[in-house]
Amino acid sequence: MAGEIEAVKAWPQATRDYIDELKLEMRRVTWPTRKQVEATTTVVIVCVFAFAAYFKIVDKVIEETVTRAITALSR
Repeated sequence: MAGEIEAVKAWPQATRDYIDELKLEMRRVTWPTRKQVEATTTVVIVCVFAFAAYFKIVDKVIEETVTRAITALSR
């Protein structure tokens, strides 16, 4: 019981320490420039559309293959 009370009493200081360490770490972060963010965002968007097109093509090929197989087997 006494250990639990001590843990509760220590919580506010532990929280302050955590926030102070977090602030210190955030100051050390090297943030990307706007140009870097725009470039990587463009790459992500292009890749998403490229993968969507690829999977659309693969899906169409599989759909056609399955349709032809079902048609051939049901005759």
